[in-house]
Amino acid sequence: MKKLVIVCLLLVSWSSFAQTGVIRGTITDKQSEKSIVGATIELVSDPSNSTNTDERGNFELLNVPLGRQTIRVSYLGYESSTVPDIDVTTGKEVILSVALIEKFDTLDEVVIVSDGNNKAKSINKLAAVSVRQFSPEEVNRYAGGRSDVARLASNFAGVSTADDSRNDIVVRGNSPTGLLWRLEGIPIPSPNHFATLGTTGSPVSALNPNLLANSDFITSAFPAEYGNAIGGVFDLGLRKGNNKEYEYSAGIAAFPGAELMAEGPMGKKGGSFLVAGRYGIVGMLGLAGTAAQPNYNDISFNLDFGKGKFGNLSVFGILGNSNIDLIGDDVELSSDDLFATRDEDAFVTSNFGVVGVKHTIDIGSKSYLKTVFSASTSGNTFEEDRYFNLDTPTEFKLRFTEVDNTENRITFSTLFNSKISKKITFRSGLLYENFSLENKLNDRDKQDDNDGDGQPDFVNLIDNDGSYSIIQPYAMGQFRLTEKLTFNAGLHGQYFSLNEEFVFEPRTALTYAINNKSSVNIGYGLHHQNVTAPLLFLNENIGGNLVQSNKNLDLTRSAHYVIGYDLRFADKWRAKVEVYYQDIDKAAVEKTPSGYSSLTEGASFGFTVDKNSLVSKGTGFNQGVEFTLEKFFSKGYNLLFTTSLFESKYTGSDGIERNSPFNNGYVINALAGKEFKIGKAKKNIFSINTKFTTAGGRYYTPVDLAASQTAGYEIRDEANAFSAQYDPYLRLDLKFGFKFNSKKKKRSHQFYVDLQNVTDNSNVFSRDFNRVTQQVNQIDQIGFQPDFGYRFQF
Repeated sequence: MKKLVIVCLLLVSWSSFAQTGVIRGTITDKQSEKSIVGATIELVSDPSNSTNTDERGNFELLNVPLGRQTIRVSYLGYESSTVPDIDVTTGKEVILSVALIEKFDTLDEVVIVSDGNNKAKSINKLAAVSVRQFSPEEVNRYAGGRSDVARLASNFAGVSTADDSRNDIVVRGNSPTGLLWRLEGIPIPSPNHFATLGTTGSPVSALNPNLLANSDFITSAFPAEYGNAIGGVFDLGLRKGNNKEYEYSAGIAAFPGAELMAEGPMGKKGGSFLVAGRYGIVGMLGLAGTAAQPNYNDISFNLDFGKGKFGNLSVFGILGNSNIDLIGDDVELSSDDLFATRDEDAFVTSNFGVVGVKHTIDIGSKSYLKTVFSASTSGNTFEEDRYFNLDTPTEFKLRFTEVDNTENRITFSTLFNSKISKKITFRSGLLYENFSLENKLNDRDKQDDNDGDGQPDFVNLIDNDGSYSIIQPYAMGQFRLTEKLTFNAGLHGQYFSLNEEFVFEPRTALTYAINNKSSVNIGYGLHHQNVTAPLLFLNENIGGNLVQSNKNLDLTRSAHYVIGYDLRFADKWRAKVEVYYQDIDKAAVEKTPSGYSSLTEGASFGFTVDKNSLVSKGTGFNQGVEFTLEKFFSKGYNLLFTTSLFESKYTGSDGIERNSPFNNGYVINALAGKEFKIGKAKKNIFSINTKFTTAGGRYYTPVDLAASQTAGYEIRDEANAFSAQYDPYLRLDLKFGFKFNSKKKKRSHQFYVDLQNVTDNSNVFSRDFNRVTQQVNQIDQIGFQPDFGYRFQF
């Protein structure tokens, strides 16, 4: 009997332990980014469960109840902060990084205290306007997201991605080419499968959100450390692996595919490893929007070697490749296939990779030096065979297009950060990028028959093998002028070796806290970006010689002006309004009068191939107002409502002001989520999330049907460029999820079903000339489409 009682007591004790989780992390100073020793961390729901940070600023809270939890962090002389919406499970320990701000005046009893709405604040302390922090947990939570960070960004104010087939990010009416992707502090090529040279989006992301840390998304007036972008910045960071416990997960989902992930301690200096691989399965499920079978896979890793006397060293990387064969015989004449065409066979490959080494070392007690060295590559090939006299006895096949692009990049970045005092922070650095390009394009499209064989000539349009460099020095500071007034100012420089142009760009932002619930932000920034490579290296036949006549184009220039009002009117509630104006000049246009501008490029797989001898005389502007209403997750639910009303215009060399193709006019997003605790012990979760999106249709150049029928290929009515508009976009998504916390230690199961476009609304994909039917046909985007996912953590 005594043994039975002991066994029962052990079982109860074990069960109790298994039904709790662990929250660990690091507390740092926001300005110096140095660890804080002795900070107090307590569980809000049970203040008796508290701990303090050790000599490295680390903490560990044990026996944390499962479900959504909130912690409070405090330290003498610093503003206290709360971190809400922490998802505690049995399958994985939660690892956090919390930054505290030193009080402006330690003698004051009344101070502005952080309200814990961390997603309303930026990771980069010098980003003061038009910035939104996002978490990987949001990527997996929202309906219709496909585990894609780019599609998550489409929920934010000022962003439009009204195209289900691609994840291009249109920021405030700018072309997607204006976006800068950064990873661990360095610029990277487009981190997407099936990407092509010069683009920033594609159908499938190669970024695994389960490896990402909380990161920043910036839409205007970027701080001085960001350059060579005029549209927006996606500044991503990788999280570190668990440095105390080995953890694993396995999952499968329609779009990211099958996944395996492992993490755990490495070495004797508190280091860790984190690695994950994915293999796409969407083609096998018939959900790709095409009859063809897309194949893609990627691997991501972050190896942290811990902190020693020579600093902290880590190695990180992402590698991915993809391919698809689009065979015309698989396509019906009346098909609405998004990518394949009845009279052609196309063979597509793509690869992306970045590997970097990051080193951080302390310099004194309030400064550090961070250095990153990386190598990246991106490439794509496209081979198209066209069928002539289709379905007739004289049918024949001819190689029509060949594309082979490879971009290799070596990047060096160094950043010095110093907290001069509690009121002044200084940061300066240098970014160097060297690009090596091998680009070839041979095409018959819209070419003459000069050799008399009865077919358009196979003309070499791009044959480039060269390199160029971009050098970007910068310096900036943050000045806390009063307890309520903060001033950020900086200067960014940019040198582009192709045209030997060097520019200076002032950046500034002012934040005034009216009270502890509201603030006003004002920002200005001058930004430049080189014209995309596919346009720069186009060949032009001049006197029998092939000349790259666009090579010396100026950097496109953009001035950003923004003012915003932020109100935290209730606990966990936030409202924000921003008004902006963006003035653009030095865009590439034709010498002769036309409606063409480089500002219209970048929303598809390819670029215009017949625009030579361009000049940097184009202009444009974007203006609008944005509203965000957000209820951060608490009491079992969250809400997000964003509205953008905007205008995007450009002027070509003909002097006519036109709508840009990205001038949707309005975008409205409404998202909501609710979690219900289920089971006897209320340790499991059932969740419902929904998303409603509507937006004005994009503008496009209508087809000149008569000219197209005569020529046998599509000819657009360029005299009326972007004069027609697609119907408004509308989509409703509904997602159901279950989360089961096992009674056994370190195990949890997650499952979801995501019903995308549940109303089966017909959104326009394109209106193009069909060479087979000799008519203008409309192709709609994907209708109702189910998605699913399962994840096992142990």
